[in-house]
Amino acid sequence: MSKSILITGGAGFIGSHVVRRFVNEYPNYKVYNLDKLTYAGNLENLKDIEGKDNYEFIKGDICDGPFIVSLFEKYDFDGVIHLAAESHVDRSIKNPMAFVETNVIGTVTLLNAAKNAWQGKEGKRFYHVSTDEVYGALGEEGFFLETTPYDPKSPYSASKASSDHFVRAYQNTYGLPVVISNCSNNYGPNHFPEKLIPLVINNIQQKKPIPVYGKGENVRDWLYVIDHARAIDVIFHKGENGETYNIGGFNEWKNIDLVRLLCNIMDEKLGRAAGESEGLITYVTDRAGHDLRYAIDATKLKNELGWEPSLQFEEGLEKTVDWYLNNKEWLEDIVSGDYQNYYKDQYQ
Repeated sequence: MSKSILITGGAGFIGSHVVRRFVNEYPNYKVYNLDKLTYAGNLENLKDIEGKDNYEFIKGDICDGPFIVSLFEKYDFDGVIHLAAESHVDRSIKNPMAFVETNVIGTVTLLNAAKNAWQGKEGKRFYHVSTDEVYGALGEEGFFLETTPYDPKSPYSASKASSDHFVRAYQNTYGLPVVISNCSNNYGPNHFPEKLIPLVINNIQQKKPIPVYGKGENVRDWLYVIDHARAIDVIFHKGENGETYNIGGFNEWKNIDLVRLLCNIMDEKLGRAAGESEGLITYVTDRAGHDLRYAIDATKLKNELGWEPSLQFEEGLEKTVDWYLNNKEWLEDIVSGDYQNYYKDQYQ
């Protein structure tokens, strides 16, 4: 194998798509997927590659310093793609310490291990995957640039902003070769159903209320997860050390408009009367400190590295709905928690 790559959080939503891409696109790389298998980690996401020679799963915690050091000693990683994170804003409001531990302490634990293992070695790279939420909120106009000052508003975004700062500090202080990307909202197959799009799809199927915060006027920029995995591939291989790259879909939607579009698609797919699912929309008390609008300017990534989204939003949303309708067992296992019991038994 020409390279040994550690991908953290590889059993999660975005991570599983990145692992799959690297395993399939680079058969001469050995890809190690490190995941703690918390509620959002699910190896069912990677059933199609689990028997491949260039793939290995490792169950473990990025906060466990001695364990992480032992992995670097054993596998001599050439690169780290760090996706492991607590990522749900609502959960961060209820339990901010869990986000500090995983997103900040876990990141610094990995940075320390990489710094010590890579001293005097060439051709290494630590790639930290972050979020557009570190920039705070936009008004009705403007876009987040790589130079936008950080202004996190939630415990989640504050923890990610802190980890971003530590990554840059390790380059400035120790010369660690790092690169960072900040991405807009992802959607697509294998998305855990606490997030907006899979939640809406599931609730429509079950004819349950569809909760919409406030008046549904918050705006998000959406990116198909497979396009995000493509961008991570390009940045890992072609990005410049010390640089930040924003990844976005050039694709803004108000939450309520997105929910209504999903309702229309689902009514058509399920053979329901037009407008039936819209009747499930239920407005709920707005999230504390809810950022009004995120929008990414990904021009730098396009101009310097040649990446741009491959799918229009409506096409990607259709593909996403079809995936969930064709994988009802996956969704049922997630909602019931059965998948967690299976993997707890298998990976004690």
